[in-house]
Amino acid sequence: MMVGITGTPGTGKSSAGDELARRGYSVIRLVDTLRPYILERDAERDTLVADEEEWAKEFPPVEGIVEGHLAHYLSCDQILILRCRPDILSGRLRKRGYEEEKIQENMEAEALDVILQEVIDRFSPSQIYEVDATTLTTEEVADIVEEVVTGTRNPSYGSIDWSGYLQEAP
Repeated sequence: MMVGITGTPGTGKSSAGDELARRGYSVIRLVDTLRPYILERDAERDTLVADEEEWAKEFPPVEGIVEGHLAHYLSCDQILILRCRPDILSGRLRKRGYEEEKIQENMEAEALDVILQEVIDRFSPSQIYEVDATTLTTEEVADIVEEVVTGTRNPSYGSIDWSGYLQEAP
């Protein structure tokens, strides 16, 4: 079974992946698989542009966990979307050295449920697990992923609403 962990940058995907690997799970860092598919650097948006469709088409299914911002582009058996309140997310991204424009872009994407909508377009409701990781520890997030892997957690999504943060944005 291939379980994907996706979400906006700063929601805790990599930290959860580190913890799961420490626990003995096979974890693939998707960022490490994208290099051959990079098309250009978009300096205006401070991001790399990849051929996501070709990458996803050529990505071989694996047994284990795939972690990364684009995990929902893959044919995962189960998909977790890690979420984080936009005001907390901005602080995390600021600590990483993100430019203010990029922070704002990611906060808006989180408030607008951009990744959740992409997941809903690609997966059935029985495959989707949305997790508010705002106040969870890395260990707690890893515990939730383990529940998905073992089949002891029920799929659920749609209960997180941060659209109010759009009105607060400067």
